[in-house]
Amino acid sequence: MIIRRATLEDAQALADFNREMAKETENIELLPEVIAAGVKAMIERPQMGFYLVAEDQAQLQASLMITTEWSDWRNGLLWWIQSVYVRPDYRRKGLYRLLYQQVKKLAETETGVCGFRLYVEHDNHVAQKTYEALGMQQTAYKIYEELKPETRYRKV
Repeated sequence: MIIRRATLEDAQALADFNREMAKETENIELLPEVIAAGVKAMIERPQMGFYLVAEDQAQLQASLMITTEWSDWRNGLLWWIQSVYVRPDYRRKGLYRLLYQQVKKLAETETGVCGFRLYVEHDNHVAQKTYEALGMQQTAYKIYEELKPETRYRKV
């Protein structure tokens, strides 16, 4: 298994992973052209973040995305883990653990990173147990959002 940063050659597979994950976890159909452009934009602009991928037999089997949030309380960056996806036939085989270990290893070399956060669906108990087993703790925060009215990202 190879864990590495994603490149533009991985963009379509990552967009497909995101579409699969959204359908599976939230029953949302993402607009293919929007998610494809979004993945490409992230890879082309490393200041926004990056993707890590797990590759086996010359195919991507899992991925996650890292974005950053400045924490003035901690005077450091929090790395947000997002868009986690593992192909069904590779689940429960430790791929997320490998990706998370790489995130932590990369953070050791980046001055200013003070921790990691992610959000997870309320009913995704399998994922929650995985995150807890790796040392993450549930916080007291809930996530709220408001999107601009013109924002389109899913089929209605």
